[in-house]
Amino acid sequence: MRTKDTFTSEKKKISQLRGRKKLQYLWDYYKLPFVIACIFLYILGYVLYGHFTQKKNILYAAFINVAPSGALTETLSDGFLISRDIDLKKNAFYLYTGLYLTSDESNPYHEYTYASRIKLVAAIDAETADIVLMDQEAFDALSQNGYLCNMEEFLSEADPELYRDCQNLLRANSVILEENAEESALDGSVSCTAETERYPMALDISQTPLLEDSGFTEPVFLGVIKNTPRKKDAAEYVRYVCLY
Repeated sequence: MRTKDTFTSEKKKISQLRGRKKLQYLWDYYKLPFVIACIFLYILGYVLYGHFTQKKNILYAAFINVAPSGALTETLSDGFLISRDIDLKKNAFYLYTGLYLTSDESNPYHEYTYASRIKLVAAIDAETADIVLMDQEAFDALSQNGYLCNMEEFLSEADPELYRDCQNLLRANSVILEENAEESALDGSVSCTAETERYPMALDISQTPLLEDSGFTEPVFLGVIKNTPRKKDAAEYVRYVCLY
């Protein structure tokens, strides 16, 4: 343990040194505290930089089995924020791309299905998924699993006028409420049955002004994730895509 006399002696010695010798002395005796201080300042600076530069995600959307062109992707993401005069420097439109859901083993994207499902379910559980743009196969898969909200109810509650304007775009699908698939798989004598419910779960946006010249040869559907906490922004996105 260093005494007061020791510190006084070191202070005197440092005052007598000049130039490189002084710097060398300080480095030899204080490099460990110096390195620790630098690491601490770096971590503090990194945290503060991230805090003050991190953007707020206004909406989260996923493209499943659909791959719009770069220009259309921009229109369907940042274009929405621009249309609402939202500052892109402080806010962002979070977009999940490269997601594929297919049961067709001959489909070249079949190998990505498992990873895509895990990523999508994780986003839904974390409430970081609001809007889904998808093809018919993905629409069927998400509908059956009960991930999509009743679009008729959603639009009616969000904005009755918007509901009237989009009513002709509504498309129904079925959700599986209860089934005995596991029991049937274990016992071949038990036939597989399922209780389902059918209601509008998406909008067919294929012929909307934003997508009518996009080159898609199959229908493209827009759905809203049932547990989204950003219902108001999701409704505004529906208005943007369908009534642009």
